[in-house]
Amino acid sequence: MQTTNTIPFPAPDPVKNNWNFLEVWVDPMQFPPYLLLLLGDESGICHIFDPAEQYKLVTSCETYDRAQLWLLEDEYELLEGRLSDIEVHNRHS
Repeated sequence: MQTTNTIPFPAPDPVKNNWNFLEVWVDPMQFPPYLLLLLGDESGICHIFDPAEQYKLVTSCETYDRAQLWLLEDEYELLEGRLSDIEVHNRHS
């Protein structure tokens, strides 16, 4: 009898050690406001994650402009500021 391994394993994380910056986007029309995270990787690809859904990957875009357009079409607004990987590494040094 053949068996199938049903033990779940985490999917590979596309930006775990390869991200360049992080932005927080908010939908201010909801209460409480709904947040999404935009992470840009070193190759220029942007990934949008939903922290309310255990950081589920919502979408990936080939450029920052496409990711920004995707968020703006859904009426998200950028919170002021951007966190870079260098700032994070400096804080943990």
